[in-house]
Formats: sequence, C-alpha cells, structure tokens
Amino acid sequence: MNKDFVSFSITGFARLKKQVLIWADQFNICCVLDTNSYQFEHSSYECLAGIGALQFIESSSGHALQKLKEFHQQNKGWLFGHLGFDLKNEVEQLTSLNADYINFPDLFFFVPQFILLINEKELTICSNTSLSAEQIFAEITSIVLTDQEPFDKKNIHFQERFSKEEYINTIERLRQHIHRGDCYEINFCQEFFAANAKIEPLTVYQSLSMASPTPFAAYYKTNDKYLLCASPERYMKKEGDTIISQPIKGTAKRDLTNSDADIKNKTALYNSSKNRSENIMVVDLVRNDLSKICIEGTVHVEELFGIYSFPQVHQMISTVSGQLKVNLEFIEIIKSTFPMGSMTGAPKKKVMQLIEENERTKRGIFSGAVGYINANGNFDFNVVIRSILYNSTHQYVSYLVGSGITFYSNAAEEYEECMLKAAAIKKVLR
Repeated sequence: MNKDFVSFSITGFARLKKQVLIWADQFNICCVLDTNSYQFEHSSYECLAGIGALQFIESSSGHALQKLKEFHQQNKGWLFGHLGFDLKNEVEQLTSLNADYINFPDLFFFVPQFILLINEKELTICSNTSLSAEQIFAEITSIVLTDQEPFDKKNIHFQERFSKEEYINTIERLRQHIHRGDCYEINFCQEFFAANAKIEPLTVYQSLSMASPTPFAAYYKTNDKYLLCASPERYMKKEGDTIISQPIKGTAKRDLTNSDADIKNKTALYNSSKNRSENIMVVDLVRNDLSKICIEGTVHVEELFGIYSFPQVHQMISTVSGQLKVNLEFIEIIKSTFPMGSMTGAPKKKVMQLIEENERTKRGIFSGAVGYINANGNFDFNVVIRSILYNSTHQYVSYLVGSGITFYSNAAEEYEECMLKAAAIKKVLR
C-alpha cells in the first residue's frame, strides 16, 4: 500500500536533511539513505528515507529468503531493510558459530509508514497513515536545530579481537591456503569493540557523515540496534531490466595537505599490479554471478579500475552490468549474487568457510547490504562497510575492517590498510 507522493519546494538542503534525520529518529524503525551529493552516473536519489513500519519481517533461522519472497509478494509497494552476511549459510549451506554481540537479524524488511525523497529543490512525501503529507512537512520543517551535544567519549574503551601479531599470523596462515590452491583471494575482517559504552547514535552518525561523506551512507535503526554507515560501495542496483554491481578492491591514502602527493598516491593506486589483480578477481566473480541471472552475452564491464576519491582514501571501483532474464524475482537475484564477492573472495564457498574458521566475530549486518525495493520492483543496495554498529540495550559498540588477501599480500601492510579504512570511525569515536 503506497498512497500518492506530494512534493514541497525547499530551501536549505543540508538543514532539511538534518531535520529529516531528527524526525525519523523518533520512530523505532527507520532507514535514511544518503548519497551526500555524490552525483555518479547511476545515482537515483540524493536522499531517500523509509520511516516507521506498518509491517515487517525478520528472520535469523532457515528459509529466511523464502519468507522474504512471500512477504514481498504480499507487499508490492516500497520495502526498506537489510540482508545480513550470514544469509550465506542459507545460500551455500554453511554454518556460523562465532559470537554476535550486536544481534541484527540475518534479514529484516519493513513496509514504511512514510517515504521521503529529498533533493536540493524539493522534499517529496508519501504517507501511508492518516497523517497528511502537509502535516509531516510542517512537523519536519518546524524542528529547531541546535548545536550537537558532544557525547562522553571517556566511557568508550575500545579493544581488539586480534592483536597486531595475531592478525599478521592469521594472514600468513591464509596465504598458505592460497599457496596450496584452496582459494585465490579472501576478504578477512577484524573487529574493534567497546563494552559498557553509551553513545548517541544520531550524533555519532552526523559526525561520521561530516568526517567521511560517502555515496552509500545510511542511518538504519531497528528498535535497539543501529547501523551508522559511511559506505562508498554499491552491492547491486536494478533499473528496469538492467542490473549493475560496483565492487571495490584497491585503497590508497589521501594526502589533503599536499596536492602533488595526493595525485601521486592516486596514480600509484591506478598502476598498482597488486590492486589491479585483486580488482580483476572480484570483477570476474561478479561477472560470473551476473551470468546466472542475465541474458547470455549481455554481461560486460562498463568501467575497469575507476579511481574515485573520498575524504580519507582513493578507491579502485569497477562497474559490471547486464540485462536480466525475464520475470526474475528479487530473491532469485539475491541467491545468485549474495554475499558480494568484494566481501568474500574466490571461490566463494571455500573462502566463506575460511572466514568462519579464522575470524572471531559473526559479521552480522557488516558485509551485508542495506537498501530499498520500490513499487516498480527496482532496487538499490549498498555494501555495509566503514560502519559503526551499536546495540543500545547491551551498550555494545563495534566496528569491523578488512581487506582482500592474496598470496602476494604483505600482512603488515594489510593491517595498516585496515587502520586507514577505520580512520574516520576512530576520529569520531576516540
């Protein structure tokens, strides 16, 4: 059920986005997706929000994807939600025994009470309640913005699941698996966490967005669980019969104090044989995944080794697209492509087994995807990376960082790459 959309002219785009966030946060369930004004070729909305839940589905047990398929068939309007990394167990008949301290379900989707679309000139509102679009607009624009109250960081004491030495030893062990031919590349992640920690999620998200504005950012809340996401990566987008995926493999540090050095870092990333080989591996994996769901001969690489710059890092991003077979449902696309290759490695099933054996925390929503499906069946989902996870009931804060490991990886350099990727998060929380 989706009623008509009503549009309102606005001034002060940045101010309105803050007001929308504050208004959304009063609900137990909300999903605010923000491109932070990155206008890439495949952008659909500048900012999109699903707020409040008329109905929802959540599952952490078997047949979760089948349950979502039935839920989607019954609700053909807009849906917002997430796919957790451990849906891998259902896709590939695997298991997960590592501890989970955040406890997002493996899958959660909801029919929103309110849908908001924001661009620099207008706010468009759809209300599926008795509250009119005019009333919602008045409520949002009447919110008085004040300076953010700094939260007390003194109560946040981060610990690491791996010491640097343990991390390096683990990477060397994984390199031996690659040397034996068990796999070609593996994405390995480590967790940093703080127990008995209390944060203000909305304040932290706004600080993270200021420190690291990215094109696939998300403020995502399901009751007491929060995802504060500054992701630069898209998992999958469907527009009509076209599907695209934009995997990231390859990271270089920015140098904002020296433009010549910054350009040098960017050029070095583009020419790096190590990063190119990693990127090609994941592109081949995506091409193989898309070939299962696309018309033969239509899968192609639109861009290879594209270099995109963000506040902390340069990233190597490739774009793969294809033309979908007729009458494919959302779940069939997910089953063929999830989890995304950039967060697993190749071959997928083997590396996911190694991930389970060597990591010390269940990834949960991290390495999963957050996004929406619209009333036309089109959808867009990010890759959940560069994110802060928070369970307010348990007062547990966590962030995970990882990198792609090949036989030629230098373990100490991989560790430093992880620290680089976490720079914005550490700036906000420490």
